[in-house]
Amino acid sequence: MHGLMQDRPLMISSLIEHAARFHPGTEIVSRLPEGGTHRTDWAGIRRAACQVANALEALGIRPTERVATLAWNSWRHLAMYFGVSGSGAVLHTVNPRLFPEQIAYIINHAEDQVLFFDTTFAPLVEKLAPQLKTVKAYVCMTAPEHMPSIDVPHLHCWDELVGGQSDAYTWPEFDERNASSLCYTSGTTGNPKGVLYSHRSTMLHTLMELAPDTFGISSRETVMLIVPMFHANGWGTPYAAAMVGAKLVFPGPHLDGQSVYELMRDERVTFSQGVPTVWLMLFQYLDANPQIDPRALGVKRIGIGGAAVSRGMLDRFEREFGAEVMQGWGMTETSPIGVISKLLPKHDGMSEEEQVKVKLKQGRGVWGVDLKIVDDEGKVQPWDGQAFGHLRVRGPWIASGYFKGEGGSPIDEEGFFSTGDVANIDPDGFLQLVDRAKDVIKSGGEWISSIDVENAASSHPGVAEAAVVGIAHPVWQERPLLIVVRRAGSQVSAEDLRAYLTERLAKWWLPDDVVFVDSLPHTATGKLLKTKLREQFKDYVASAKGA
Repeated sequence: MHGLMQDRPLMISSLIEHAARFHPGTEIVSRLPEGGTHRTDWAGIRRAACQVANALEALGIRPTERVATLAWNSWRHLAMYFGVSGSGAVLHTVNPRLFPEQIAYIINHAEDQVLFFDTTFAPLVEKLAPQLKTVKAYVCMTAPEHMPSIDVPHLHCWDELVGGQSDAYTWPEFDERNASSLCYTSGTTGNPKGVLYSHRSTMLHTLMELAPDTFGISSRETVMLIVPMFHANGWGTPYAAAMVGAKLVFPGPHLDGQSVYELMRDERVTFSQGVPTVWLMLFQYLDANPQIDPRALGVKRIGIGGAAVSRGMLDRFEREFGAEVMQGWGMTETSPIGVISKLLPKHDGMSEEEQVKVKLKQGRGVWGVDLKIVDDEGKVQPWDGQAFGHLRVRGPWIASGYFKGEGGSPIDEEGFFSTGDVANIDPDGFLQLVDRAKDVIKSGGEWISSIDVENAASSHPGVAEAAVVGIAHPVWQERPLLIVVRRAGSQVSAEDLRAYLTERLAKWWLPDDVVFVDSLPHTATGKLLKTKLREQFKDYVASAKGA
């Protein structure tokens, strides 16, 4: 016997309709690539989304065909989120930080029919256009006066093509399991692989994202979305903000510390999300301007993902900003949220140091996400906070495979997705990443977590950023090498760090050497680029006293 409830499909178009109807005047603020600030509201985004849908129809785009973007976070990109998917086409957000060869591969593999791009990427588009086999129209997301002079066929201006369309549009209804958007992951081996989201998966992920034990976004929030909208659908925040009518602030390409600070200050941002590299640039700006009081910003919460949060970063946000740090773990294949770090009532009576240990874990599984860890033979490991295992996940917004079947099935016999991460889980369900399976250091047959060593080193006040890689050892197979970027003005030495770490790590986990560098390499999504570091230091021989 079925229940007597109305069976309405879960559609992304319902989000923009809700936001425009119940929160029409709530602002959407964008810093533009061309300079200046653009202001609209949710009613304006709905009008633009309808114009996008009509423009796609005018270009002959049919349902399920892919529409690509090479774009920063902005009101136009937000309108694309709803206009493309709402019309039945599939939004393909392309990461412009990938190598041009990878971008060409991705667009051809997705068989994108139209490419929308910001002016910043005009030279890249001109270079790529001859290689793009399926793209039949290009749209520069700007006004006529800022149109680039490039040799690209079938080139349109947003304000003329999209802005010239009617803002009257009736969203179609179709199967909620239809594809809505496509993101390619840079975290796999070989060519990037496509993760194809559905309307249903996106809507369920959005509902979960609003829960108090997740991000708890509400209509009272002013959210500054720094994480790129081309990175796992901007962590789902554009959809979540529409569902509750929150104010959104977009920095565009202006991600330097000063620009981020000024936008936070001027728009009175209460919640912001970004990867650690952006926050490090903000810290550098504040270090250079000690007269600024970060608490005056009024930021209440900071969401951090893409890489593990260091102790130093956690301390600065809590002590200097008075902000709660919300760490999470996920990946493109998990839409992306898998776990979120929020203290439980049982932690209230703990000491500050004990609470920090919990906060530095990636977090507890949210509703809808099942977790398990298995050893090399596939045997399930206990949730005791000690046993390490390969992390696997399943749920209604977890990928079941890659677009066009690339890479074969990533799913085990129980339907769990293999993440490629090594982790432990404590009795309360808190997940702690030990490493990527390819990054874990095996010394004398035992695992050393590079993440834990990095966290310990980063908690030193003289360290801005730290990375750990394994170097060959004639007896122990591998030993950890600590690579450090000093904080501005710091003179911390290798001996200082060794003494500091001696009190925080097991003796056999201590790095065999410390190397200081001006900067560390990062992937297109802000993660430490360990492959490059391993290549750079593959022949490194540890000195007696460190470098």
